[in-house]
Order: sequence, then C-alpha cells, then structure tokens
Amino acid sequence: MASKRVLEILRRLDEEYTTEYKCYLNHDNAWQLLIATILSAQCTDARVNEVTKDLFKKYDSLEKFAAADLEELKKDIYSTGFYHNKAKNIISCAKDLVEIYGGEVPSDLDKLTKLAGVGNKTANVIRGNIYNIPSIVVDTHVKRISKKLGITKEEDPLKIEKDLMKKLPKDHWILWNIHIIRLGRTICIAGRPKCDECFLKDLCEAKNGTC
Repeated sequence: MASKRVLEILRRLDEEYTTEYKCYLNHDNAWQLLIATILSAQCTDARVNEVTKDLFKKYDSLEKFAAADLEELKKDIYSTGFYHNKAKNIISCAKDLVEIYGGEVPSDLDKLTKLAGVGNKTANVIRGNIYNIPSIVVDTHVKRISKKLGITKEEDPLKIEKDLMKKLPKDHWILWNIHIIRLGRTICIAGRPKCDECFLKDLCEAKNGTC
C-alpha cells in the first residue's frame, strides 16, 4: 500500500501534468515503437525521433527491417550511438517477429525479453504504451528522481522496478514514467535541478538538489 507521502507526490504530479498517457517516441504501431525504443538506449528521444522520421519511410515494414543490409542500417542509425549492436539487434528482432510471431509484437514479458535488444525496460514500454498493461519503466530519469524522492534506495534497475511496484499504486505505474521524464527534463534536471521551482520540493529527501 502506498504511503501518504507517496500518494501526495502522485496527486501533485497528476495535478501538474494530468493523467494523460503520453509516449515521447514517435510511432504509428507496436513494431515501430519497439525499434524506436531499442534505438533510444543511451540516446535522447529527440535524436531517435529525428532518425526514425526517415528510417520508418525507408523501412516501412518489419519484413524490410528483417531483410536489411547490416552495414547500410548501421549508417542509417549511426547518430543514435552504439549503432553496430543496435543494427544487429533490430535485424534479428525483426526476423523473429516476422518468422515466429507473424509480424505481431507480443505482449508477454518473457516473449518480449527473448527478442534481440529487448530488456525489461523496452518490454515494459511496449506493454504499457501499446497494451496498457500496468508496467514500470526504469530509465535514467526514473532511477535518479525516484531515489531523490526517497521512494527507492536501490541502484539496479530490476530492483528499482520491483521496489516501485510495491510502493506505487498499479494505476500509476505507467504514469510514473511519463511524469518523471517530464519532471526530469524541465525541473529536476540532472546536475542542475531547479529546486526552488519544484512543486515537490517539500517532499523531496534530497534537500536543495544535493543528490
């Protein structure tokens, strides 16, 4: 059960950002979101959206990604970083989706995480945004700010995910990621937090941005 302090944090986030589900990676369907999320590792959503704007026109089906030339795909996604592994994983993932799942992206966590390049974070992005399955996505913002707010003391993303699942009500699992990303980009900015402007400052355990 969520504590009164956690419930107050959630109430203020809802009030500030609404309870509308918003995905920051541009996509038209499940497989595009899956590929965009693979590309987003160690890369900003803005950069990924810039790359996928042309990428999804060039490769407008899973079959085209599955048949892509590795070296050519590397060039297409070069600016997202770690392009060698990302290109290999995207081709392998697309092949499995076409050959095993008939072009459909599965909703099952175990099936998703068996796909190349798909860990718990990516799987939960799909489960939450495509299938509306309550999921916790632990990205850099969620890890950093959940710790600052004192909701978790863990360092490992999987342990943070489990901790947040215990401490947040299920109806806010998806919203937590959406809200915390926005907070982390606008107010609780890494290395230069605007604590005086923060509507959660009296509930934050990291006084005056010291953590």
